[in-house]
Amino acid sequence: MASTLPYFHISDEYRIFSPGGLHLIVCVHGLDGNSADLRLVRTYLEMGLPGANLEFLMSERNQGDTFSDFDTMTDKLVAEILYHVEAYGLNPARVSFVGHSLGNIIIRSAIARPQMKHLLPRLHTFLSLSGPHLGTLYNNSGLVNMGMWFMQKWKKSGSLLQLSLKDAPDVRQTFLYRLSHRSYLHHFKHLLLCGSSQDRYVPLHSARIELCKAAVKDTSVTGAAYREMVHNILSPIIGRPEVTFVRYDVHHALPNTANSLIGRAAHIAVLDSELFIEKFLVVTGLKYFR
Repeated sequence: MASTLPYFHISDEYRIFSPGGLHLIVCVHGLDGNSADLRLVRTYLEMGLPGANLEFLMSERNQGDTFSDFDTMTDKLVAEILYHVEAYGLNPARVSFVGHSLGNIIIRSAIARPQMKHLLPRLHTFLSLSGPHLGTLYNNSGLVNMGMWFMQKWKKSGSLLQLSLKDAPDVRQTFLYRLSHRSYLHHFKHLLLCGSSQDRYVPLHSARIELCKAAVKDTSVTGAAYREMVHNILSPIIGRPEVTFVRYDVHHALPNTANSLIGRAAHIAVLDSELFIEKFLVVTGLKYFR
């Protein structure tokens, strides 16, 4: 229950006259996650912005079904957002998104849907936590690659197959490549990308949407397509002074455990490390949600 209740109770009269109007913040969990995964982010946003007219939607439609394909999960998220806005009679002046892991891909896919077109002018901040925006290519962890391959086969996962860019014989027909041509990230006023070199699940270059040495040296069709994906996503953003684009390389103080060794600890630290969430929001993040 605690994760569904606001940290501070703000009376309706103060919310109505809050400067800037209603701010809807949609939080989307990652692989095998649930609606409570981003509860600490919500809590610290409420603590850091007391009196702000915030409305949170902790997405839950894809709980237990994140091994499905991205189109199916996108359908569910779009329906969930539109239902939430209509059911509660909301008229948000600003709409922000916070995503973890593959939840960020669902967010990008959702805002590209025609049903969401009316919300594009209201997009405010997109906080991406360990998002595999370029898939899992050029991941230097053989152990994780093997684990992902096994999970994809065992679960018959469409999403993991799509993240590996193997869901079509032609790499330029894969889901992520086609999504790069429909990038609506430039509609956000603030675009914040968090990644960590300690995270072996999502490569740092994928989380930060940038090239890596392996991709630059790759002369295959896959390498060329990867470089095109980076260009497709970033070209609408570059040269737009109205868009704040920030990349963060996060280093966590992690104990020497098996989870740290395989990179899982850093992948979930952005969810369960109060130290990281508090410091990140207080030092830099809160201003982008005002």
